Amino acid sequence: MTFDDQLQRYFGTTDLTEVPPDAVTAGLERMQVDFGLEKDRGHRFALWTVMFILGDAPDLDVAFNEEKDRNAARDFMDMMDRMPDA
Repeated sequence: MTFDDQLQRYFGTTDLTEVPPDAVTAGLERMQVDFGLEKDRGHRFALWTVMFILGDAPDLDVAFNEEKDRNAARDFMDMMDRMPDA
């Protein structure tokens, strides 16, 4: 599940600048539902990262049962904080 795959699936395009705000909200709601139903840890993490980037990720203690998954998410958050602004 690539980043572009997720954007295409939930927002109908890989370019979020083309998506109206209401459609972004609807796509995020679908992501939240799928995240809650997803059993595969890798897919859950992939969904969480996109929700994090879009400002709608659940808290780590709610999102991940495994400590190593929470640590990976923290590492991802730290990496994103170090990214230069575009």
